[in-house]
Amino acid sequence: MEPIIDAHHHIWRQADQPWLQGPTVPRIFGAYDALKRDYPVEEFLSDIAGTGVVKSVYVQTNWGKGQEIREVEWVQANADRAGWPHAIVSYVDFQSEQAPQVMEAQAKSPLMRGVRQQLHWHTNEQYRFAPAPDQMNTAAFRRNFALLEERGWLFELQVFTSQMADGSALAKAFPGITLVLEHAGMPEDRSAEGRRAWREGMRRLADQPNMHTKFSGLGTFIRRNDAQHIADIVGETLELFGANRCVWGSNFPIEKLWTDYASIVSAIKSALTSVPESDRRAVLHDTAARLYRLTETK
Repeated sequence: MEPIIDAHHHIWRQADQPWLQGPTVPRIFGAYDALKRDYPVEEFLSDIAGTGVVKSVYVQTNWGKGQEIREVEWVQANADRAGWPHAIVSYVDFQSEQAPQVMEAQAKSPLMRGVRQQLHWHTNEQYRFAPAPDQMNTAAFRRNFALLEERGWLFELQVFTSQMADGSALAKAFPGITLVLEHAGMPEDRSAEGRRAWREGMRRLADQPNMHTKFSGLGTFIRRNDAQHIADIVGETLELFGANRCVWGSNFPIEKLWTDYASIVSAIKSALTSVPESDRRAVLHDTAARLYRLTETK
């Protein structure tokens, strides 16, 4: 069985997630009552059993305000105990004056590899996360963003189509920082015009050699595991970025709302059946191993 790296998954304790507490409010991925519980690493390992996944990358899960350091410490403790995950992408508020101190504390974790600050903004309030569409353009954000290069950390960029021009400009302004576009740019508008705009935005991003992308969360807006939908996005994205700048991630347990882990693995493998073996291995394993420096972990 070919080795696979899951470059995007979560584990959590409900007690640490404000968004999992209290009344259920509209979310980008729809109804989520099934997620309002603990999702420990042991359940993740049960979910991936038999799928060929050999390593994984944890991506931040929006702990309570001011808990950015505790989140990294908790994930590191899980990794020390269970051997999974093998890399951590933390949260840092790059608008904050405290960002350098937060990064300094997070750097004590040997698994730290990068940061995600969710910047996605949409005219649809249900899809909106950031307070404004241009947060990446502020002086504070860019000053703190520059610190990533000093640490050798990457940045996970989460934006919608309308923000891709700014995302491309950010990558161009910081050629020494690696960026990974979340969820293949979240193509939520499936109309012909929406797809055209997404494709043009992706082309702008792909023009920057330090920009990569991730095949994850592709069921978010259709709320199902649709192999043809995934194949379409994967095919178009590979043409723009090339396999050496693409990685795969499960987005579990979010995708567990509508499917199982093995089915997601089956869908990405199906989407890659017609590509050369070297490209297939790059998407499923090699690119993630390089980006997240997974050869440095056991």
